[in-house]
Amino acid sequence: MGNRLSKIYTRTGDDGTTGLGDGSRTPKDSLRVEAYGTVDEANSAIGLVLAHDAVPDDVRISLTEAQHDLFELGGELCIPGHSAVTQAFIDRLENDLDKLNEDLPRLKEFILPGGGPAAAACHLARTIARRAERRVFTLSQTEHVRPEAIKYLNRLSDLLFVIARVLARAENGQEVLWNRDR
Repeated sequence: MGNRLSKIYTRTGDDGTTGLGDGSRTPKDSLRVEAYGTVDEANSAIGLVLAHDAVPDDVRISLTEAQHDLFELGGELCIPGHSAVTQAFIDRLENDLDKLNEDLPRLKEFILPGGGPAAAACHLARTIARRAERRVFTLSQTEHVRPEAIKYLNRLSDLLFVIARVLARAENGQEVLWNRDR
């Protein structure tokens, strides 16, 4: 692939614009940049989860795959008309979701974010993934966005919720259940 970034600063963004993958320039606060920027933020938050030692191997594999997927999704959003995320990405998330969820107790109450450091970081990643989903949906109202992008982020946030539950147990923590009668 060679040296893709030989120089980190270019000064081309000093005017408040950024380059898209197709070479065009757009304002840094455009819906497109906000969408792929929030996808990047979700990817970074997953990296924070992976930095914890308490992450079991199967969860680590699933989250690492998701990071690669999110990089692909960011590229898709950065290059208008580009396709990267496929139904196979979504299917893999659903398979991981089903496997990780099958040993968890049934939910009877809402869960508050927490349960241990890795679980709390995963809840944060989940909320960022939900925001990314909203940003991509907003973009889809004015520009073409493939439905796979939105579906992927929806499933990812579901997976992150389940993984947060798994991590709470792996850390010998407990899920914090919402108590309306506190």
